[in-house]
Amino acid sequence: MHHAIDESHDPNLKSWVESANDETTDFPLQNLPFGVFHTDDEEEGDGRIGMAIGDRVVDLLELCEAGAFDDLDDEENPIDEDLDAPALSILLMSGRERWGGIRDRVRELLTHGNDELAGEKELLEAALLPMQDCRMLVPGEVGDYTDFYASVHHATNVGSMFRPDNPLLPNYKWIPIGYHGRASSLVASGSEIRRPCGQTRPDENAPPVYGPCKLLDYELEVGCMMGPANERGSRLPIERAEEAIFGICLVNDWSARDMQKWEYQPLGPFLAKSFATTVSPWVVPIEALAPFRTPAFVRPEGDPQPLDYLDSKHNRESGGIDITLEVLIASKQMRDKGIAPVRVSVGSFKHMYWTFAQMLTHHASNGCNMEAGDLIASGTVSGPEKESRGCLLEMTWDGPGKPRKPIELPTGETRTFLEDHDEVILKGWCEREGYRRIGFGVCDGVILPART
Repeated sequence: MHHAIDESHDPNLKSWVESANDETTDFPLQNLPFGVFHTDDEEEGDGRIGMAIGDRVVDLLELCEAGAFDDLDDEENPIDEDLDAPALSILLMSGRERWGGIRDRVRELLTHGNDELAGEKELLEAALLPMQDCRMLVPGEVGDYTDFYASVHHATNVGSMFRPDNPLLPNYKWIPIGYHGRASSLVASGSEIRRPCGQTRPDENAPPVYGPCKLLDYELEVGCMMGPANERGSRLPIERAEEAIFGICLVNDWSARDMQKWEYQPLGPFLAKSFATTVSPWVVPIEALAPFRTPAFVRPEGDPQPLDYLDSKHNRESGGIDITLEVLIASKQMRDKGIAPVRVSVGSFKHMYWTFAQMLTHHASNGCNMEAGDLIASGTVSGPEKESRGCLLEMTWDGPGKPRKPIELPTGETRTFLEDHDEVILKGWCEREGYRRIGFGVCDGVILPART
């Protein structure tokens, strides 16, 4: 199944929720992303599924109890059980017909001129909540989390730091490289990030030491959340890979670079990346992104073409997604002085060497079962220009053998890596002439000092 442009992408669609018609909103009627929330006066365990529209959150359980989704209900699989849950996972297991039907019905209810909800004052008050009064949770109860390394620009830059004469290892252009992350340390946007402690070896002529990480970094990534996919022992053909994708979100895979440098050989990332990974609260359905699909990365002459199981006509023509991605930083001094966060980098997801379809197909090619609610991250998104590099490890690198070049903040402070109390904000959006802008909200976190 390929997600085609249809009437849901019509830029002329307006909502009676006025904030959804603002040209700068992340959440117009053409988006309708899913998330999990609770209100200020509720406990985290009271989380339930909502949908973003403008500056409001639609409480889908309230609509369900009012009968809005009766046509989608099933005695053997009650729809209220899908929605009254502190994670998207149960809804995702019910499949695309269920979650797609909910999204279609909500779009109908919120469209300008429809007064089924707009005319019901009591229901409207209960079901349409100010976003500022809602606390967003990690959207999925993620069973498994895999992080890839899909940007050839990022891989080349990092490889050049450690292997100037041989930056890319021989397998990189043949196989989507990834590692299994730690699902238990996924945190919601807005969560504080405690600086990790670990073993490092700052002096190559002395034994390693244990203590707080000194080279803390962010990683700008895009994630996809899975719907039902493949059973253990079966594979996921690339022609069907996108059928298994529920939606797209933003991911910050915080990284302790000094710990990583010491521990990564021979098995790769471990404690340097398992202390925290921030996930944005809203998951944009893959269907909403149909107008922003792009061809897969065009490989330069001399690069190998993907093996047959990683290749398809659809993937070549529209396997990529043109998502503009931005990183902003605010130090404590900036926040205290009321200075707005400063942009550090901006780039696009369309520059990734491997598409999500290729990542998923390869992941399942050995019979690994991908399950509803699993999170797959792209790895650091870096583009061909310096301003599009997706982490400080790259942003402050000035070439082999040269000293690092710190970034400057408006206060006169400089950063080579992150300091305590720094705030990192990731943003993403899609734009194309003739269509409404679609946004992903923010993915942010503030660094706290290490516990010693």
